[in-house]
Amino acid sequence: MNKAIKYRIYPNKNQEELLQKTFGCCRKIWNLMLSDKINYYKETKKSLQTTPAKYKKEYEYLKEVDSLALTNIQLNLQKAYKIFFRDKKIGFPKYKSAKKSKKTYTTNNQKGTIQININKIKLPKIGEIKAKIHRQAEEGWIIKSATITQEKDGTYYASILYEYNKQIEKVVITDKVIGLDYKSDGLYTDSNGKTCGSPKYYRKSEKKLARLQRKLSKKEKGSNNRKNARMKVAKLQNHISNQRRDFLHKESTRIANLYDVICVESLDMKAISNKDFGNGKATLDNGYGLFQNMLAYKLQDRGKYFVKIDKWYPSSQICSKCKNKKQIKLSERVYSCECGNRIDRDVNAAINIKNEGLRQLKIA
Repeated sequence: MNKAIKYRIYPNKNQEELLQKTFGCCRKIWNLMLSDKINYYKETKKSLQTTPAKYKKEYEYLKEVDSLALTNIQLNLQKAYKIFFRDKKIGFPKYKSAKKSKKTYTTNNQKGTIQININKIKLPKIGEIKAKIHRQAEEGWIIKSATITQEKDGTYYASILYEYNKQIEKVVITDKVIGLDYKSDGLYTDSNGKTCGSPKYYRKSEKKLARLQRKLSKKEKGSNNRKNARMKVAKLQNHISNQRRDFLHKESTRIANLYDVICVESLDMKAISNKDFGNGKATLDNGYGLFQNMLAYKLQDRGKYFVKIDKWYPSSQICSKCKNKKQIKLSERVYSCECGNRIDRDVNAAINIKNEGLRQLKIA
């Protein structure tokens, strides 16, 4: 099994310069290899197999950075190519921009080239970087790789990937089962009738963010003032993201500890956030898709069950008491059935999700 832990790192001036060189060289290799692949395919209608070593004679500065970082770029490009030819909907690999592309690279651990110390992380070519080690790996975990990233607000992170062997015994299913129904103006409503609201961090900072963005738009392009204004916008956006992630981690951990089985709907959050629904900001602000991902791996680590039912399952239209089905408008917030069942629409859907999830689990 694999697990990654993300650490904040604080490179000194020389280390930061080398990190920037590595980001740039990785971007350069990607663009060179992609260009050659495109030209070769146009001429021969065949796929070109090439390596970073081919370009080091012409571009000698490529020798200054971690060679494994460049090798991983080669592997990533090959993977992107295969995915495109397998499914054209994914899109053809694009050139990386110096201004817009994410600054990141991955390097592998070879005989201790990556190490975690008390307050430092050792990386190939970079050496020991000061880091905030908030969590240590468990005994027997082996370091596989490290992904270094610079966020738009200028902060640096190292995501360390560990490999470990752990026998996870599945828990015996008890009555600790819950169904969650997505709530666009909150986070979810559960089958027990409780609603988890969203702190709406984006909404709380929306005016401040808009003010900073207006100031940014008035700065002259290429000026230091524009650079500083852009950094303020990026810092606030990153702060909002971190607030949301922190809340989702705490909430997902809380309910993962409480329940043996959690049932949810398999939703297309990108489609739900479409402007035609009129609630795009609220959907993106609550982070329900990320919340589901957190639940999935946390329950797996505990030997518990995470069940996703089909998104076309009519959870809102079925009576949770008598199983009768009827059409109900989105504006109707109370489900009323001929059997006398009168219940909140979202609670009714959550109960149906729970029941359907248990049915699927028994079938599996």
